[in-house]
Amino acid sequence: MKLRTVLLFAGLILATSCSKKPESTTSWPDVQPPVAAKKPYEIVAKHGHKRIDNYYWLKEREDTTVINYLKAENRYLDTMTSHTKDLREKLYQEMKGRIKEKDESVPYKDGDYYYYTRYEAGYDYPIYCRKKGSLESPEEVIANGNELGKNQGYFNLFVVNSPQHNIMAICTDTVGRRFYTMRFKDMTTGAMLPDKVGGTTGNLVWANDNKTILFSKQDPATLRSYQIYRHTLGVKNNPLMYEEKDQTLSCYVSKSKSKKYIFVSSGRTDASYARFIDADNIQAGFTVMEPLQDEVEYSVDHAGDKFYILTNLQAVNYRLVEVPVNKPGKENWKDVIPHRENVFLRGFELFKSHLATEEESEGLTKIRLIKWSDRSEHSIDFGEPAYVAGIDVNPEYDAPNIRFSYQSMTTPPSTYDFNMVSHEKTLLKQREVLGGFDANNYLTERVMATARDGAKVPISIVYRKDKFRKDGTNPCLQYGYGSYGATMYATFNSNRISLLDRGFVYAISHIRGGQEMGGQWYEQGKMMHKKNTFTDFIDCSEFLVKNKYAAKDLLFAYGGSAGGLLMGAITNMRPDLYKGVIAAVPFVDVITTMMDESIPLTTFEWREWGNPNIQEQYEYMLSYSPYDQVEKKNYPNLLVTTGLHDSQVQYWEPAKWVAKLRDMKTDNNALLLYTNMEAGHGGASGRLRSIREEAMRQAFLLDLAGFKDSKELSPYNK
Repeated sequence: MKLRTVLLFAGLILATSCSKKPESTTSWPDVQPPVAAKKPYEIVAKHGHKRIDNYYWLKEREDTTVINYLKAENRYLDTMTSHTKDLREKLYQEMKGRIKEKDESVPYKDGDYYYYTRYEAGYDYPIYCRKKGSLESPEEVIANGNELGKNQGYFNLFVVNSPQHNIMAICTDTVGRRFYTMRFKDMTTGAMLPDKVGGTTGNLVWANDNKTILFSKQDPATLRSYQIYRHTLGVKNNPLMYEEKDQTLSCYVSKSKSKKYIFVSSGRTDASYARFIDADNIQAGFTVMEPLQDEVEYSVDHAGDKFYILTNLQAVNYRLVEVPVNKPGKENWKDVIPHRENVFLRGFELFKSHLATEEESEGLTKIRLIKWSDRSEHSIDFGEPAYVAGIDVNPEYDAPNIRFSYQSMTTPPSTYDFNMVSHEKTLLKQREVLGGFDANNYLTERVMATARDGAKVPISIVYRKDKFRKDGTNPCLQYGYGSYGATMYATFNSNRISLLDRGFVYAISHIRGGQEMGGQWYEQGKMMHKKNTFTDFIDCSEFLVKNKYAAKDLLFAYGGSAGGLLMGAITNMRPDLYKGVIAAVPFVDVITTMMDESIPLTTFEWREWGNPNIQEQYEYMLSYSPYDQVEKKNYPNLLVTTGLHDSQVQYWEPAKWVAKLRDMKTDNNALLLYTNMEAGHGGASGRLRSIREEAMRQAFLLDLAGFKDSKELSPYNK
């Protein structure tokens, strides 16, 4: 989270699944790529190590030379991929054609209202709505994203209702750098209030007085969320409520499900702590729950006279404890669900009658319901080999049902209500996929690859049954992430169907650095164990080829942000394995970023990657940092994407990486950089605009695999 003439290598692939390389029959434009000037810049670590960065100057966002260079790269990409224009348009129309353009979410009940969003045909953004009393009541429009986002290059919107549901906080971002402006709407009159608060993170909660909002703000340079302010409707001054002084921590606000308490939680990747305040008396000041402790994380909710705390204290797979509100220290913590060696406790939800938990074993989620009165249990069964399920929006403590979501690589996102007493499961909605999609045409598998140190790494695989041959002839796209303890679930994606229908296999490698296999899975893929993430992915790649899921010469890799770091590392370590690699908003300049405390993803992530001021950690990071490890050798075809306003991984990291690769690589393979000049970390905003970028990525893959403009199998399959 690079400067040579490139004659793109791809074209129609004529070879079979033998080791012979496919030949290109396509005539590519003989066009020189943009040249980024070399301007040596010396970077000296505190312990004395020196590095020369020839492209450090690309970080000058306001410099017209930098902007012109990025635009030149975009023009170069357009020229070199002009032969895929028809294919990109066909892919776009296919993907768009699977979307039910006029659609709406499943309403959820909060107080007397049912809240939902809906989309109109031909428009990008959601319309936030509600109905009072019943779903048969007249619709009230809270905010129309298509009106608010009109003529904006980028737009993001969400709303938060007040406790009495008569005022709405409407938050918008028109840049993509995650700075939100808060406005307020009086739902009784439909009028916008004069209050306007800019430069917020978008994280906010309402106090119980129905007129006061607590919200977080970030440092404008580092983007670290470190201050909590209070805004009272009609009052100009916004007093500071709390400031997190520890530069390694970010802070945010939340509210208990009981609505009784507001929490301010501060955390980094390895530790967190919380303080609380009475939501009815926010003038009283905060009380610390349990002070910060290295390697200890916890999160809090409230019911009755107790706090319920999910923590990894003496529990690598987490445990749930309870503690009296008036004695919140850890010496009073009492187990509700103790630590278990083979079960990872991911989360919980409090209800008046039941406790609901999300638990994970061997990478698969289970929702468990425990009745408070007698501690009897029931688990919801899902029945597929690879899937993702989770507790959904459940704002009401007294509700008899729990709402949960479910999907798999062959099952579209589905929303259910489950009665916690009768155990009756009701499907409320399954996303409708148009364009003739039939889930029965596809098959998902869950396999385990053995890593070089003996660890068993899960891989979730999906393919179209009538276009897959387990003989090593199918093209395969392998995805991975492996950082921050984030689990990569076996989710459904209707855009992916365009690849599957053309014979691609899609595989998710659940590598170390995530938490698919428990807390230890994360610990084994961070800091001084980070290289396990990269070697796990490579070992999964070799497994896919050896076990005939992927053609040896048609294996592709894709990852974004920290997954882009993964892409950079594997292209340095094993470039021979991959026909092509897509690195989206890639975090590739690890050392320089971790040394610069003025930019995001730095001090509060030292416990994820390492502290460059400590020589041992510096040297370890340097040994895998993709930008620093570029060498004079052959690299696979590469498509690198970024956003000019990216707040997580600054655009200059991928730009510098591409420039250095161009200067040093010894092959004639494709090296393309695309910068969205109007967006941030998430790419294009809006459901239709984002499809354009996905069509570009898929066309890059299909072109390299030998496809032109049909749904036929690759020549490898003929």
